[in-house]
This record gives sequence, C-alpha cells and structure tokens, in this order.
Amino acid sequence: MRILICEDSVLLREGLVRLLEDAGHTVVAALPDADGLADAVAAQAPDLCILDVRLPPTHTDEGIRAALRLRVAHPDLAVLVLSQYVEERYATELIAGRGGALGYLLKDRVADVGEFVETVEQIAAGGTVFDPEVVAQLLGRRARDERMRRLTDREATVLAFIAEGKSNQAIAQALHVSEGSVEKHITSLFQKLDLEPDEAGNRRVLAALAHISHSGGQPQTGDLP
Repeated sequence: MRILICEDSVLLREGLVRLLEDAGHTVVAALPDADGLADAVAAQAPDLCILDVRLPPTHTDEGIRAALRLRVAHPDLAVLVLSQYVEERYATELIAGRGGALGYLLKDRVADVGEFVETVEQIAAGGTVFDPEVVAQLLGRRARDERMRRLTDREATVLAFIAEGKSNQAIAQALHVSEGSVEKHITSLFQKLDLEPDEAGNRRVLAALAHISHSGGQPQTGDLP
C-alpha cells in the first residue's frame, strides 16, 4: 500500500514512517505541513493519506481542512485523520461529505501498534473506523434529532459499534447476544433512520452519522449506553 503522511511532529512523523514501512507498506511522502499536500497527492497517487488535524502555521485546523479538500478532489482516496481532540465541527463535515474510506482516531487513545497498523489497512481497504470517543460525541447529538430519538438504547449502542468498524460477530460478542439478534437490531435502526437496507455497510454508517451531524446542539460525552 502507498501511504502519504502529513504530520508536523518530526518524532511522530518519522515513527509512523518506520512503523508502516516495517509493516510492508510504502510511504511515498512524509510532509511537515499541508503546503505541498495537494501536489504530493497528485504526483504520488497514494492509496491512503494520514493527516494530523492541527498543522502549521496556526496549529488549529489546517490538517482537517486539508482532509476535506482531499475528499472533494480525490473521492476515491482513503483518509485517516489523527487528532488530540474531537474536532466535532470538522468531524461531522468529513462524515457528511462525499469521499472514500475514512478514519478518525485520537492519538492518545492509540494504545497498540499492531491494532493501529490493522486499522490503517482496514481503512485503505475501504473500511470506516472512528474512535469510540468521536462516535460518542456525535451520537450525543441524538437528543435533538427526531430520527435518533426513535432508536432504543440497544440500537444506539449497536450503531456506535458499527461506526467503530466492528463486524456483526464482534458486536454480538461484545453484547453477549447472537449474530441474528445483532442483524435484527441493524435492520431496525436503519429503518428508523430512514435508510434503505443494502450491502454497503460503510456507506450506511456514513449516512447514519451524516444525519446526526446536521442535528445541532452540544455534544454529550459519555451519552452512549
């Protein structure tokens, strides 16, 4: 897999390069800021772009705004955003917008190197992975979204697991229920969210979170059952 990294911390940037290359992937560029990002993506045609949310010169939102531009200009490009915090406004814009596979991870919650590499590979393969804290804050908006109020607590929990990229089997194990029960919850929750059932799981997750992203209101961390 061809990967482009955009991270201002030299230690983290070089650490990511070493980690991903040791895992057998090719890092085609490792940039300290977003200035040359568009040209690098056009020239190197990466399969996945990893970006820090906060980049020079202001260290506020340069990275995530660059991610938004990439998803418009290169809709097939997989994007993984790394952040210290849940940048709720931009996270919802990323989810609601069109584009390829997407991941949003909080740096401080990446505790296992092997799992991180697996996540990178999952996103590059078309998967959708959100840190549970990001999901919790987005789902925290549901009190002001009519469609989300239709969900039972168990359905909201299943939706959160789906958004984290978990399979039906993994959800069943986490909830100590059968896969059949999980499938019923998924069918029900997407009906309540007015989403047509289909086989494109990632698209359904993005669509569900896109509904949430437009509901307004303040996040309520820890609102997940």
